[in-house]
Amino acid sequence: MKKLITVLIPLMLLCCRLPSAAAEQLQVGDSAPAFQVKTHSGGDFDLNARRGNGWTVLYFYPKAGTPGCTAQACAFRDAIQAIRQQGAEVYGISTDSVADLANFHREHKLGFTLLSDPDAKVIEAYGAKMPVLTMAKRWTFLIDPDLKVRRIDDDVDPAMDAQKVAAALKQLQTKP
Repeated sequence: MKKLITVLIPLMLLCCRLPSAAAEQLQVGDSAPAFQVKTHSGGDFDLNARRGNGWTVLYFYPKAGTPGCTAQACAFRDAIQAIRQQGAEVYGISTDSVADLANFHREHKLGFTLLSDPDAKVIEAYGAKMPVLTMAKRWTFLIDPDLKVRRIDDDVDPAMDAQKVAAALKQLQTKP
């Protein structure tokens, strides 16, 4: 038993020093991971096409049609003009199918694009994937025209996200 303990303790200490997955998470200042997905209308979306075309608000949400996701989408719908006046476009992304996103978009008269990531590859690249589930956490990223991440909100209140985004865009754009 003593021999087993003398082997296990150093091994446990070594494991504690290894970098965690969180250490590899996307950070402010990093380049936004490039991706291509389908939109709610079945078209193609390529993040690289946004380079030089203003700010990008990329918000991840778990499931279209659920109460929190509906509140968040409707808040962005209601604030879309204020956000666009700051030179930004909003994109909501989830693992929902194109058909489910089209229904959600139509039902709530959303004036911005929803993106379908059924395999959660984009969600994983941004570190916003729920453990075990193939669903996104509720996270919001602000990406500048050079496709650099300028803000990450991993503690999102669905009803307040759009207002926080508008305020953050104003603040980020007035920084020297």
